[in-house]
Amino acid sequence: MRILCCGDVVGKSGRRTVIDNIPKLRQSLNLDFVLVNGENAAHGFGITDKICRAFYESGVDVITTGNHIWDQREIMNYIDSDPRLLRPINYPKGTPGAGTVVYEIADGRKVLVIHPMGRLFMDPLDEPFAAVDGALAKHKLGRDVDAIIVDVHAEATSEKMAMGHFCDGRASAVVGSHTHVPSADAQVLPGGTAYQTDMGMCGDYDSVIGMVKEASLARFTDKTARPKLEPADGEASLCGVFIETDDASGLARRVEPLRLGGRLRAAMPG
Repeated sequence: MRILCCGDVVGKSGRRTVIDNIPKLRQSLNLDFVLVNGENAAHGFGITDKICRAFYESGVDVITTGNHIWDQREIMNYIDSDPRLLRPINYPKGTPGAGTVVYEIADGRKVLVIHPMGRLFMDPLDEPFAAVDGALAKHKLGRDVDAIIVDVHAEATSEKMAMGHFCDGRASAVVGSHTHVPSADAQVLPGGTAYQTDMGMCGDYDSVIGMVKEASLARFTDKTARPKLEPADGEASLCGVFIETDDASGLARRVEPLRLGGRLRAAMPG
């Protein structure tokens, strides 16, 4: 199976690059499944049902989120009606939405997406490793599902790396989101799980993690100033991770970073 996972979409420029490029990438890379993290898609904060529909129409299969999932409050009334939009799995019981989905692609193969959120320097949610372990116990790779993707939304690289090794041999891929900076550690772990600490963002890199530079700088240099953060709207880079899995085992054959457009050096799977 050929899979593309894309990092956090930030604002209008990020939405544009996803909507414009996913149809082309599905064709040129012969993709079977596309995941996008959309938690900053609505002007940098949260996501809306309209944006979800636009992503699906462009060829996105599943949308993950993170700590900004509830920033657009109307999403609370929508998320239960859309099983392809995930919130972190380790929110307390009774929270709207779900943290996992089994998505069936056109040829009948099934992809399980699990979406934990870290706790180091983040919101004090339930324990993410136990939540992921419970989801993996219900769906055995190669038997119940053909691929398992874990999008771990976390601040600390150590927590993301620990999740990668925790899932090694039980998931097709563990990919990180949240920090908006693509890491250079794409690898297949010893047990056969593809891993990259952070996918990066889909947004304008002439910015501070997707936000207009001047407002962000003012917040660091003048503690009396609290200017409103606005997403940068220049040409965006699309950042993600390409994974190819073995159809028999569901484990990864290869993993490569993908960067397209904008200021970052391009990287496309060979």
